[in-house]
Amino acid sequence: MLSLAAEPVFHLGAIPITNTILNTLLVDGILVGLALYFNKIAAVIPSKFQSVIEIIVQELFNLTQTVAGKETMKIFPWVMTFFIFILIANWSGLLPILGSLGVFHHTSDGTEFIPLFRSTSTDLNTTLALALVSLTATHTMSIRTLGLKEYLGRFFSLNPLNMFSGFLELISELTKVISFSFRLFGNIFVGEVILGLLSTLFAFLLPIPIIFYELFVGAVQATIFALLTMAFMSIFTTPHEAEGV
Repeated sequence: MLSLAAEPVFHLGAIPITNTILNTLLVDGILVGLALYFNKIAAVIPSKFQSVIEIIVQELFNLTQTVAGKETMKIFPWVMTFFIFILIANWSGLLPILGSLGVFHHTSDGTEFIPLFRSTSTDLNTTLALALVSLTATHTMSIRTLGLKEYLGRFFSLNPLNMFSGFLELISELTKVISFSFRLFGNIFVGEVILGLLSTLFAFLLPIPIIFYELFVGAVQATIFALLTMAFMSIFTTPHEAEGV
C-alpha cells in the first residue's frame, strides 16, 4: 500500500533520502541521457523517431507562439522543461521493474518492504516545489519584461476599485500554488494507489488497462501544468492595460 508520505530508503547523516528523491535523480539522469542522445543522433534528414519528436516540439512551440507572441522565446523553454520533466516523472512510477526494487526495513510491526523508486509526482513536496518554481519564474519574468512599476501596478492602485481587484489577483496568485501542487499530486497519487491495489489482488491482465489509462493521465497532467504555466507567463508579460484589448 502506497503511503501518503515518501518513505526514507537510507540516511545521509540526519538527512533522510526518500524513494521520491531517488526517483527525481533517476528522472534527471534520464533527461540528461536523452539530451545527449538526441544531440548525437540529430540529423538534417531526420529519422522517423526524430520526426515524431520534432513534430511534438514544433506543435508545443506553435501553441506557445499563438498564446505568448513576441515573448515565446522566453516562455517556451519553461513550458517544455515542465512538460518533459513531469511527463517522465509521472510515467516512471508505472514501470513494474522499478517498483520491485527495494529494501526491507525492520519495524515494530514486522518487516516492511520499501521500494527504491516511487514517482516523485506522488510526493507533495515535489509538486509544491514545481508550483513555487513556476510561480517565481512567472513573476520574475514579469518584472524583467514590464518593469517593477508596471508589475506592482497590477496589484496596487490608489483607485479603490482597482485596489480591490488587485487584492483579489494577489490572493489568486497564492491559491495557484495550492491548485498546481494538489492537482498534480492528487491525480498521480490516487492512480498509483489504485494500480497498487489491483496489482495485489489481480497480478495479471486486469492492471494492464489501468496502466495504459495512467499513462494517459500522466501525459494529461504534464500538459495541463505546462499549459497553465504558459498562460500565466503570457498574461504577466502583457501590459495590464493591453489585457482587455
